[in-house]
Amino acid sequence: MSYTATVAEERQREHFDAMADHYEAHYSDPLSQRYRNEFIDAPMLDGIDLQGKRVLEAMCGSGQTTAFLKARGAEVVGLDISENSIASFRRNWPECEAVQASLLSTGLETGSFDCIVVTGGLHHLHPNMHEGIAEAARLLKPGGTLCCFEPHTGSIANLFRKIWYRLDPIFEDNEHAIDLDEIGRRHAAQFAYTKIHYFGNVALMLVLNSMVLRIPLALKRIYAPFVMAIERALSIFHSRRFSCVVVFQLRKK
Repeated sequence: MSYTATVAEERQREHFDAMADHYEAHYSDPLSQRYRNEFIDAPMLDGIDLQGKRVLEAMCGSGQTTAFLKARGAEVVGLDISENSIASFRRNWPECEAVQASLLSTGLETGSFDCIVVTGGLHHLHPNMHEGIAEAARLLKPGGTLCCFEPHTGSIANLFRKIWYRLDPIFEDNEHAIDLDEIGRRHAAQFAYTKIHYFGNVALMLVLNSMVLRIPLALKRIYAPFVMAIERALSIFHSRRFSCVVVFQLRKK
């Protein structure tokens, strides 16, 4: 049976198709990759053995997490609803399988993955985010792990984010921070949290999100090492309330 994308998905697909090149320039540059490796990918996948494991990089874009996964021995499959993004993934990672499909209905085999990674994608799925998590549960083997990086509710940063999302046309109307407590309740029969790690301050904004802040890449190269050092120093203050984002692991029961 063919899948019909939701209205929100269609808008997100058009949105990312339109800004794919600009997104690639800002989120795949060496400084953003350095931030991802240290502050996102390492804690998000901490403690998970990826050697020889089949990993779905869901909502993969052009494959910003792929190098990290492959370096740890994973067999990576990229999945994205955007035609432009999945074409970029294929160019960057021709040795990897690439699937253009929605996380809400992947068409992939049940229980075919050891791990699923979603880097900043779940909050684009509202109001159907929970269906995406249920599809991830279907795809995972028992004991497999769903690993995610997302903006979260319950933080001071999210109070400002709500206003920002409404005013800035770079965001779509359906984008909202995720509620970890709600995910835990809604998917208790399928998953249990094995890790929750809050982080993100000045380098998250000025290095990783340079596109959102319209910062020229040339300027970013000047200040990035300094602000990443500040982020490390401020990490001792990170908590649910005093952080911008979260990485978490959900183990399939």
